[in-house]
Amino acid sequence: MRTICALSALGIVASTPALGQAPPGLADLVGARAAGGETQMQARGYTNVGGQTGDDRSWTYWWNARTQTCVTVSTVEGRYEAITPSPAPDCQQPAATTLPSAPPQSGDERWFSLGLVCFGEGQRPTLANNAGYTWDYDKGRYVYGNRTELTTQDFDASVTIQLWDGGGRIRLPNNLIPPIHSRGDHGWWELDNVSNGHDTITAEYRLNGLNKPRLTVDRRSGRISIRGGANYAFSGTCDSVDNPARRF
Repeated sequence: MRTICALSALGIVASTPALGQAPPGLADLVGARAAGGETQMQARGYTNVGGQTGDDRSWTYWWNARTQTCVTVSTVEGRYEAITPSPAPDCQQPAATTLPSAPPQSGDERWFSLGLVCFGEGQRPTLANNAGYTWDYDKGRYVYGNRTELTTQDFDASVTIQLWDGGGRIRLPNNLIPPIHSRGDHGWWELDNVSNGHDTITAEYRLNGLNKPRLTVDRRSGRISIRGGANYAFSGTCDSVDNPARRF
């Protein structure tokens, strides 16, 4: 019990069903073969607008013009592994610029100086209940039952970053938000210690009192790395919302 409480204080206890949850109307396609999944995506109003390939999986971006919805489909070994909501720029659509809690500048609708959309893979520790044998010191023998173990769970996710002179903010997907957190405002977290250098962007954001992840963006390659406490991590590739075809 003391171990579980300590993990909760770190903000790393996760609810398994929340990870990799598909948008409404698409959940039944998770696990489907890619060929049949593409047919169903088109039948439900989605258009394939591109994608990219990783070491062990591929991602395709699908846009629904009627609902103005962008989703990313992760495919592993010919099957849909995950379907996740994505920002509009992932589907080559303009990003919304009138978001809550923004510091707008007079006469400038796009108040931020640099907007990035980053898609990739992440990890977050979670607790899992597993059945098995454990040693019972009182009985002096192994007993069978449920035990709670700390594990690491992988997921696909995308983050959005907006930077302006002297500051910035980051929008996190549910996968990267622990149950115990602070400062979040409509999914956005304020960035601290922002350094917008010529080749590298670095910043920090505070999830809770014990976990303050640090992000690093390589402006030449577009690669982003986020590292926090207790194996909290995210890695991916960023595109500029102004021109996804080039780096920034």
